[in-house]
Amino acid sequence: MFQGSLVALVTPMADDGAVDSKALAALVEFHVEKGTDAIIAVGTTGESATLSESEHCQVIREVVNQARGRIPVIAGTGANATSEAIALTRCAREAGVDACLLVTPYYNKPTQEGLYLHHRAVAEAVDIPQILYNVPGRTAVDMLPETVARLAQVANIIGIKDATGDLARYHATRAVVGEDFAIFSGDDATAMELMLLGAQGDISVTANVAPAQMHAMCAAALAGDRETAERLNTPLMPLHEGLFVEANPIPVKWALHEMGLIGPGIRLPLTPLSEPLRAPLRARLHDAGLL
Repeated sequence: MFQGSLVALVTPMADDGAVDSKALAALVEFHVEKGTDAIIAVGTTGESATLSESEHCQVIREVVNQARGRIPVIAGTGANATSEAIALTRCAREAGVDACLLVTPYYNKPTQEGLYLHHRAVAEAVDIPQILYNVPGRTAVDMLPETVARLAQVANIIGIKDATGDLARYHATRAVVGEDFAIFSGDDATAMELMLLGAQGDISVTANVAPAQMHAMCAAALAGDRETAERLNTPLMPLHEGLFVEANPIPVKWALHEMGLIGPGIRLPLTPLSEPLRAPLRARLHDAGLL
C-alpha cells in the first residue's frame, strides 16, 4: 500500500510547547510539494510520548485535513498501555488516516507473547491497516522475527518498520513473513541497502529536511538502481548521522528551525540542541544544499 520515502514528521511547537498548527500545515504543504510519498503524523519523531491524548488526536486530524487526500497519512498510535493504543488508533481511524503505525510498548518490557497479544488486540479492536514498529534502542524491547511472523497472520497487520539498523534482521524477517508483508526501514543510514534488498521504503527522519532528495534516493533504490541510489545517498550520509547527535527529534527540529520551516519549540524533557553541536550540524545542512 505504501512505498518510498515516508517522512516521520516532527510536531512544530511554539515557545511554550503548544502545538503550532500553522507551522504544521505548512510542513504538510512542503512535503506534498517536494514529493514525499507518505506522512507519518505523531510518530515518535513527532514527540508522541509527551503529547496528551487530545493533542495527539488533534495533530492527526490537522495533518489529514491539510493533506486533503493528496498524500497518504499514517498515524503513529502506539502506546505502552494496550487500552491507550486502541483509543489512539480509533481516533486516527475516525480522522481518516490511511493506516496506523504502532511502536512496541516501551519501558514495561513485555515478553514476546505480550507483544503478540498487545498488537493482536489493537488490530482486532480497530479495522484499519496497521504497521508494527520495532525500535529496541528506544523501547528496551525487541520484537523478534518469530513474533512478527505470528502477527503477519492477522489480516490488517500489513507490515513492520524495522529500526534495528541490522541488515541481517531483514533476511530473518522476510524468510518468515513472505513477500506480501511490507518491511520498511526505520534507520536512514542503512535504508538504501535495505530497499535494495527488497524493503518497501524508508520511514525517515532525514526526509524532514531533505524530502526531495530522500524521495529520489528511495525511488532509485526501489527500482534496483544501485548506482543512482548510491550517488544520491552519499551526500545525505552526513545528515543521516548528524540528525542523531542527540536524541531524536532534538537535532531535526533544530535543523528545521535553522531552515526557517518551524519555530524553536520543543517539549520538555527534550531540550534544544546543545550549542557546541549546532555549527557542525549547520555545516552538514549547508553541504547538502539545504541552507
